[in-house]
Amino acid sequence: MAHVIQFSEAAFIALHGMVIVARAKEQTNVIKISDMLKSSKHHVAKVMQRLVKDGFLNSHRGPTGGFELKKEPKDISLLDIYESIEGKIEIGDCPLDNPVCPFDNCIFSNVTKRLTEEFVYYMKEETLDKFIDN
Repeated sequence: MAHVIQFSEAAFIALHGMVIVARAKEQTNVIKISDMLKSSKHHVAKVMQRLVKDGFLNSHRGPTGGFELKKEPKDISLLDIYESIEGKIEIGDCPLDNPVCPFDNCIFSNVTKRLTEEFVYYMKEETLDKFIDN
């Protein structure tokens, strides 16, 4: 089945993994995150280490180790997390980045640009604190 919007598994792990860590009362390890997300622990470890490298998480080794937020949940947007994994989103006129359109009018009527702008706006406005059960 086709999807108009599709996330990479890494982005899925990053976004959901960060919510899991934000909700946790104590450090959360790779095994717990991978079990909850039904993802490979090796892939989860790789993604979470990227988030550590980019300053979103602290990582602690050992049997009682795991991840904890380095910043306040209200200061981490879904866009921050997404772009940490996928790179900065660029909003352009053409979904293929063609400098010149072969048609007089874009056959997509610039819908891809509008959808990207809406996606960026949504992801920027949503912060981790909105996903923590109080």
